[in-house]
This record gives sequence, structure tokens and C-alpha cells, in this order.
Amino acid sequence: MTEPLLELKDVRKEFRIGGGLGIRRRTVAALDGVFLSISAEEPTVTALVGESGSGKTTIARLVMGLVEPSSGEVLYQGRSVRDWINSDEMAYRRQVQMIFQDPYSTYNPFYRVDRVLFSTVKKFNLASTKEEAQQVVLASMRAMGLRPEYILGRYPHQLSGGERQRLMLCRILMIKPRLIVADEPVSMLDASLRSIFLDNLLQLKESLQLSCLYITHDMNIAHYVADDLVVMVHGSVMERGDARSLINEPMHPYTQLLVASIPTPDPRKRWQDRLELNVSTLKELKPEVGCKFSPRCPHVMSVCREKAPPLFDRKGRRVACFLYE
Repeated sequence: MTEPLLELKDVRKEFRIGGGLGIRRRTVAALDGVFLSISAEEPTVTALVGESGSGKTTIARLVMGLVEPSSGEVLYQGRSVRDWINSDEMAYRRQVQMIFQDPYSTYNPFYRVDRVLFSTVKKFNLASTKEEAQQVVLASMRAMGLRPEYILGRYPHQLSGGERQRLMLCRILMIKPRLIVADEPVSMLDASLRSIFLDNLLQLKESLQLSCLYITHDMNIAHYVADDLVVMVHGSVMERGDARSLINEPMHPYTQLLVASIPTPDPRKRWQDRLELNVSTLKELKPEVGCKFSPRCPHVMSVCREKAPPLFDRKGRRVACFLYE
């Protein structure tokens, strides 16, 4: 049996916050027993969906080796990410690349954007001469729909957010990794630029046969790009399955609320629901015992407050809800 391209096994990540001046430090669990895998058999876009604080970015940082799990394993091709980085970090960075959320902070404002592309060619030995490096850079830019004569020689602030993000895709095209970790890459772009970026990403998926772990809070984007969908709440997986069927027929109460919140693109239909806000403490919203969604669940039962539900197999899905026990 082929090893998964990426696998998280019962991963837990805790952070210690506070402390000093008589304030007691406390531990916060960003991830609580997460299981996740991406197949190596065919290129796949797996979307992690959830509200802020659900642990999506923590997973991205674990995959990139920027932090280590408190317990559990993060494996790439059956081998620990930490082992990869300790023994051959360059090989791992060539196979696993990240696209960050903010397209501006990725660049050094004191250098022209050329530096990002040509330093990539040099670092990963993608060309043996300056002329060959020039051809590699120009070819990647044209493939992503960018005009080299307009882009090269400019500083980051002279480009749009979409152009800066698509330059990151040029890096991907040159490096040819097997896995991309994209952390909300279009959240700071307008609608027209989002579609261009997402189409370029899907183009790379097919041409390079690469997989992507796509982090987003937007179900519309997840529906557009994802093959598989993983829904998270407060560091726990609530539901996982095929993206189309999961959005068309959500099973977990939280997923149902997410899908119901997608606005209907019809100006003739006005949103007439009354919005009622209840003030709650963090402890009430994120219980330490039981299901993480129980304080907001319309179907909550007593068992939900007593223990956390495991992932049940139903209709080709994995659903963490006692309704499907």
C-alpha cells in the first residue's frame, strides 16, 4: 500500500500563554487529536475550512516544520517532517512549498521583485547560466499570465496584490514541488483577482501533478477548488469527505450552518432574518469537556456535553457527531 503524501496522526498542539507580573501561565490546545491524510496516488486539493481559531494555520505551520507537535506525528511520504528537516531541509523545501496569506509581507520592500525569482533559481539550482536562469524566469511568468516587461524591475509596492501572489505561483512552477500549503492566499484580493489566482492554482495542479492543502474560511472558494473538504472547530475535525457531496448534503450541524451561511447571488432575494447576538465567554464557546460545538449546536444532547464524539463513518464521510452513532 502506498504511503500517504501527507499524514497527521493524532496530532495535538498546545501553546502556553500569559505569565509574568504575578499572572499565571496557562495552556491552550490549538489542535486536539487531529487525523488527516492526503493521498499520494493522484493530485488532490484538500481544503481545511473553519472559523478563526479552529487550528487551520497551526496545521500549516506544523506541515512546514515551523513548529513541532506537542504529541502525535506529522509525516510526509511516511517520514517525520522533523526528520526531513534535520537530515535534508533543502530536499523537503523543494517538495513542500507554502503560499502565505499576505502577498505584500512575503517580499522585502527594499529589493525589486526580480530577486524573489532569480534567488529561487539559484537556491534550487534550476539553471547553470544567467541566460538559462533568465529563460526559466520568463517562461514561468508567461505561463502564469504575467508580463515580464511590466513586472521585472519593479518594487513590491508597485504591483497589485494579485500580481504579487501570482509571482508566488511562478516560484511554484519553477520549483515543481509535490505539495503546496496555501494559507488563505486570496483573502486580501478582490473578486476578479481571486478567480485568476485560483484558476492558475488549478492549472498548476494538473500540469505539475501536485497536491495542495488549501486553508480557507470561505465555503464558496472551497467548493470551487477542493476535491476533499475537512471542517474544523476549535482544533478538532468535525466532518470530512468529498467536497461536492459534503457541501450539497452536509451532515454535521456545524457544516450545515456553514453551508446555510453562503449568500444566494440573487439581488431579488433580501436577507430578512433577524440577527440575535448573545454575549458568551470563551470558556462557554470552547468547552474543555465534550463536543467542541455543543454550546452552539441546535441538536445538542446530554452525551455531547459529557464526552467528545469520535469520527463515525457514514455515507463515505467521517462525521464527529453522536447523531450518527
